[in-house]
Amino acid sequence: MNVFQSPQFERKIKKFNKNQKSDLDEQIRKIMKNPGIGEEKKGDLKGVFVYKFRLLNIQYLLSYRFHQGNIELITIGPHENYYRDLKTYLKSR
Repeated sequence: MNVFQSPQFERKIKKFNKNQKSDLDEQIRKIMKNPGIGEEKKGDLKGVFVYKFRLLNIQYLLSYRFHQGNIELITIGPHENYYRDLKTYLKSR
């Protein structure tokens, strides 16, 4: 199983510092070990899983989905406007 990053995910993690990136890598490893750890969404976001975790006392949401036996990391961010931005991004693809 391989992990791929969407362009939006890559842009957002560029702003993270070294410690945040290492913590994020740990969370991604958890997803790889147990892909069903996130909550599957319904409706417009069917097939998308969202995993919630804390990073520097801020709750982040990481969305991912399965694509041909691989995991695609879609986007990451705090809860504010997260689902609205996620829907907009998925519709534009």
